[in-house]
Amino acid sequence: MDLSDTYANAPYILDAEQYPPRWATAAAAYRDEMTARGRLRAGLPYGEGPREAFDLFLPEGQAKGLAMFVHGGFWLAFGREDWSHLAAGPVARGWAVALPSYDLCPAVRISQITTQVARAVTAAAAEVAGPIRLTGHSAGGHLVARMLAPGMLPQAVAARLAHVMPISPLSDLRPLMQTGMNEKFGLDAAEAWAESPIAMSAPELPVTVWVGSEERPAFLDQARWLAEAWGCGLVDAPGRHHFDVIDGLTDPESAMTGALLA
Repeated sequence: MDLSDTYANAPYILDAEQYPPRWATAAAAYRDEMTARGRLRAGLPYGEGPREAFDLFLPEGQAKGLAMFVHGGFWLAFGREDWSHLAAGPVARGWAVALPSYDLCPAVRISQITTQVARAVTAAAAEVAGPIRLTGHSAGGHLVARMLAPGMLPQAVAARLAHVMPISPLSDLRPLMQTGMNEKFGLDAAEAWAESPIAMSAPELPVTVWVGSEERPAFLDQARWLAEAWGCGLVDAPGRHHFDVIDGLTDPESAMTGALLA
């Protein structure tokens, strides 16, 4: 069975083609604003590759802690510069926010991206004291969930994790083996299961799974599977689809920002 359409979002979202340029415009505007205020440290390395870097947005005064947003794009697209505006909500609430890039498939495997994000979390944690809160969207939701695997992060960093909020996460990668995208993922059964958050033991720290009520059934299932496997909270955001479910992170007063930082 070919599940390619099952995991396709754009054909089912009105004016889907307008979202990437809208994100790019909002991200550039926020980067310019924070650069002018001297509150953006751009391109901090966590590895040797050109995409192994993160941007760090700083609040006014002493940061309450570190939040990180990991972008999606099915491990195939985008980079940290495309999502800078999503730092705005937590930054306005007094948190430093890191946004990493990572290498993309097919140049690397998904398991390699997971280890890259772990290095990014570790490097960002060295820059900002206090509790750490992780969130990510779609493939990024998968990646922040994977940070809770035993031994994924150094013990001192893992001990600082206060909340993880996967947004519209891919929690069981096995169905993706039946999509055309797997030509680039190169997933086999062993890696698909090893990289699936639902295969992990339920973490002991707070986790909130967030998904839009108007998302494709496959993404609603993926979110539910993770919440059930981990026995954690599941928020079904009314009226939100896969492309606008993340908008709350731009607003310091939104329910999404509030939940992440609670």
